[in-house]
Amino acid sequence: MGLIELMLIAVGLSMDAFAVALCKGLGMRKLNYRNAAVIALFFGGFQGLMPLIGWSLGRQFERYITGVDHWISFFLLALIGGKMIYEALKPEEVHLDEIQFPDYRELLILALATSIDALAVGITFAFLQVSILPAVLLIGTITLLLSFGGVAIGNRFGLKYKNKAEMGGGVVLVLIGIKILLEHLAVL
Repeated sequence: MGLIELMLIAVGLSMDAFAVALCKGLGMRKLNYRNAAVIALFFGGFQGLMPLIGWSLGRQFERYITGVDHWISFFLLALIGGKMIYEALKPEEVHLDEIQFPDYRELLILALATSIDALAVGITFAFLQVSILPAVLLIGTITLLLSFGGVAIGNRFGLKYKNKAEMGGGVVLVLIGIKILLEHLAVL
């Protein structure tokens, strides 16, 4: 597998993380580079780690993981998206000025949910005998850069429409989960 193919795979895998990072940036009053970097590191780290895990699992667990990865992704994205929709609808209890750091548990779940497909790609890499270290570094780096950019872009459109943006972000996550599910069920 060549560099161009790996780059296309990396960009494709990072699109879910980019969309979620965009939504995270929408809720920031002012672009906080530290928080944007943390978000990007979570997404980039998981997107790079999951193919490595998938590659190491290889043929042994392929039939189990590829059979349920879409359900896991759907469940996690629907759960987080539903939480975002719920929070957008309830009265705001915390002022945005008080929010200093990202919610690490939520980031962990989002990073995991957006990188499940990368696990399956890693399994495929094992069969195609792809050199895993360059592939993992490329996937992680591209996702990190696109996620950081997503936070910055989202922030440009942000505070004025925070509740609507959070509602939209939640809907986007649920729709991404549905899309993943429908693609794997061969409906799309």
